[in-house]
Amino acid sequence: MIRMLLVEDEDKLVATLTQGLRTADIAVTSARTGREGLALAIENDFDIMVLDIGLPDQEGFTVLRRLRATGSDLPVIILTARTSAEDTVRGLERGADDYMAKPFSFDELVARVRLRARTPGEGEQPETGTLRVGRCELDPVDRTLLCGGAEIPLSPREFQLAQLLMSRRGEVVPRADALNEVWGAAAKDNVLDVYIRYLRTHLGPDAIETVRGVGYRFVG
Repeated sequence: MIRMLLVEDEDKLVATLTQGLRTADIAVTSARTGREGLALAIENDFDIMVLDIGLPDQEGFTVLRRLRATGSDLPVIILTARTSAEDTVRGLERGADDYMAKPFSFDELVARVRLRARTPGEGEQPETGTLRVGRCELDPVDRTLLCGGAEIPLSPREFQLAQLLMSRRGEVVPRADALNEVWGAAAKDNVLDVYIRYLRTHLGPDAIETVRGVGYRFVG
């Protein structure tokens, strides 16, 4: 059974989801405030968190940022009534794995929870070897990126994108592949452009080559 933490202040929605998700073999623990949700996420071993942005005591973005600051890699799906590209990027930049706009389909939520939830022992093992491309060296274990001997500070999502590009040394990574692997199938296309721009700001304008109509190649 998947163990899910739901951080949501709408009582009716919490009750409906708790009951419905139980039939889908998903056990729900709920919190009504950001403070309570963060404490539960840190103190317990959940498989996934579903986090509302509009909480009464603090924004869900703040909860997410503080959670990631602890080093937690708990998968997080954002629930939000905000659908602008800026809010989407803001959430993803703070380490969200997916997002859903309200109102949403219950069946879609179940599908996304199952897709994103941690399943220890299943799937591919994480990459542990150091990646070297050009003047850059990425360590997936220590989660560090060095370019020209200097450590480059990256957000979790920036690091994930850099790791994907560097893992395919010499290859052009199609846009669709990057979007799907880093953000999931529901990601908006312009999110990738934003993060490529972020990486170029950190690494230099020539570090990532654009292959028009196809995707990107990491040069270093």
